[in-house]
Amino acid sequence: MTNTKPTATCRLKQDYMRLKRDPVPYITAEPLPSNILEWHYVIKGPEDSPYYGGYYHGTLLFTKEFPFKPPSIYMTTPNGRFKTNKRLCLSISDFHPDTWNPAWSVATILTGLLSFMLETTPTMGSCETTTYEKRRYAQQSLSFNMKNEVFQELFPEICEEITERLQQLEEQRKQQSATANGESAANASNGEVAGNTNDGAETADGGHFVPGRPGADDSNIWQSLCTNLVVLGGFVVFACIVHYVIKSINI
Repeated sequence: MTNTKPTATCRLKQDYMRLKRDPVPYITAEPLPSNILEWHYVIKGPEDSPYYGGYYHGTLLFTKEFPFKPPSIYMTTPNGRFKTNKRLCLSISDFHPDTWNPAWSVATILTGLLSFMLETTPTMGSCETTTYEKRRYAQQSLSFNMKNEVFQELFPEICEEITERLQQLEEQRKQQSATANGESAANASNGEVAGNTNDGAETADGGHFVPGRPGADDSNIWQSLCTNLVVLGGFVVFACIVHYVIKSINI
């Protein structure tokens, strides 16, 4: 009697063709050319998640008994949700062969992985991080993945996207640096002008105290004093004249 059960190789080839025909949103997957039992996937962080902007590389390791036994699932890129290079305990992984359904395909596995990644439910192989840390991992994932030769070999189109994105980020950093340097120079220049024009502090009565000119206030005081003495002398002379006139009339 001929064994009509599909082998792992046959089934995985069928799943690959289905994936090419009907891709899973946010996910790309490719088997190793030399070993169809080892698949590599890349999850592109969805827009409404803290993973947005990140690219997350991982592997699916199938056994020869697939589809009757589930694969092992690993995440390679640091992401803040799963530990790297650790088997993930999911209902679609080899941690739970009792819940595995042979009808599930590679697309089903990847869809379930993304769904669980967007949750916060703890499991073996998961980790807890803040939203800020996840966003930081998303930014760091670009350069991290580009260091992986297998990643570059299997996902050349994604590598082009990442390279373009890294160039944009570098241009933004240069522009921000130039803007910051320009603002610093402008502030320094304004500080010099302010120092030259405002070389005196305003006093309580609205005048200005001029540092480095101690004789200026003394000179003004002496001028005021002399003016007052002249006025007072004038009154004295006038009073003497009036007194003399009155005395002459009485005589």
